[in-house]
Amino acid sequence: MTGAVLMGRDYDFRPLLAVLVVGCSPMVMAAEGGVGRPITGQQVFNSAGIVPPEPGWVTSLTSIWYDGSLKGSKPVPLSGAVGVGLDMKVSYTMANFTHVWDTGKGAWNYASAIGVPVQYTDVSISITGPRGRTLGTEDTGTQFADMLVTPIAAGYHFDALNHISFSLPIYIPTGAYNDDRLANPGQNNYTFMPTVAFTHLDGKGGEFTLSGGLEFYTENTATDYRNGNLFTLDALWTHGFGNGWNAGLAAGYIQQVTDDKGQTADSLNGFRGRSVGAGPVVGWAGKFADTQASLSARWVPEFDTKNRPEGNGFSVNLTLAFF
Repeated sequence: MTGAVLMGRDYDFRPLLAVLVVGCSPMVMAAEGGVGRPITGQQVFNSAGIVPPEPGWVTSLTSIWYDGSLKGSKPVPLSGAVGVGLDMKVSYTMANFTHVWDTGKGAWNYASAIGVPVQYTDVSISITGPRGRTLGTEDTGTQFADMLVTPIAAGYHFDALNHISFSLPIYIPTGAYNDDRLANPGQNNYTFMPTVAFTHLDGKGGEFTLSGGLEFYTENTATDYRNGNLFTLDALWTHGFGNGWNAGLAAGYIQQVTDDKGQTADSLNGFRGRSVGAGPVVGWAGKFADTQASLSARWVPEFDTKNRPEGNGFSVNLTLAFF
């Protein structure tokens, strides 16, 4: 990647590797299954507000592990039924491919992306389906999850240090789904997620990034259940140490803003959910085999939830830029 001229200043975009257009939100079964798609504090990535001016490809591999539970007698809608004592473990890995379009080195730049995920799901719950149909108490599976497509992401550079991006990621129901199973990697709905992200670079290898979005779900026709709309707000702050390494804090807030819809949701008074979490993040950026690369890891424990499992999210991201 080469330097670019923004607002009359030369700036080197090599360490940025913007991955906003490949935002990764796994399915973790409030919403149907208790969560919907987002995991607390996992929607924001380094330089998420930046679409680089240089045309080319950015690839990333993100793996998220989540372990959470909704214990006791709290009911949860799942596979067209209601259960209690939800305990779940999810390992979600997505390969993302982002193409930065050749639109010149002005204030605006554009990109598109596609993500292909695989998910391991382990669900334990006490549940009985409609008409006495017993779904069981535990299910495990590893299958392809719903594909993530970002038709367009637009980034605006205020100057060399301040950037904003607008994107519309869409989940396509390509993942495996069976309403007779508990461990479904797919959600059997389309999800539209308009997202805005702002990044401020401190010029020393650190940054502050804020990312907010809404999630609009279509109906799951197999269960006649429609998840309520979700609002997500994630923040990432890092301090650079001058040798490629950085460390800081990632935090997330998820709030359901409308009720779930459907007969099962009505019996649970709309089942609105909320979660809050924060935890440490560490990263590195530099050259790998003559390719610009970045590596980051984070742990985000949840500490305030309602109608959602409460647990811990761990993630690792590797990004490579080909310009």
